[in-house]
Amino acid sequence: MKDVGVREFRDHASSYLSGDEPLAVRRHGRVLGFYVPIKRKSDAEELRAALREARDSLAELRRESGLSEEELVEDLASEESEEQESGRVGG
Repeated sequence: MKDVGVREFRDHASSYLSGDEPLAVRRHGRVLGFYVPIKRKSDAEELRAALREARDSLAELRRESGLSEEELVEDLASEESEEQESGRVGG
């Protein structure tokens, strides 16, 4: 674990926060706190998690609305088409 002074931590915070090394932040030799970075998920893992969440949300919507999967897709497609025609969807 690397020791850094509070001023050094403040002045270089963005590089420390994007790094993967744990830090002990000190002022006048006394530990104020620790920064322990967490392991970040890969982009693929984050995408899979987002897709699982979307799938679960859609399943809940189907249960609550009583719509079939086909009806839900039709509704979503018709709403998207209406938004594009009215110019509400940006790209």
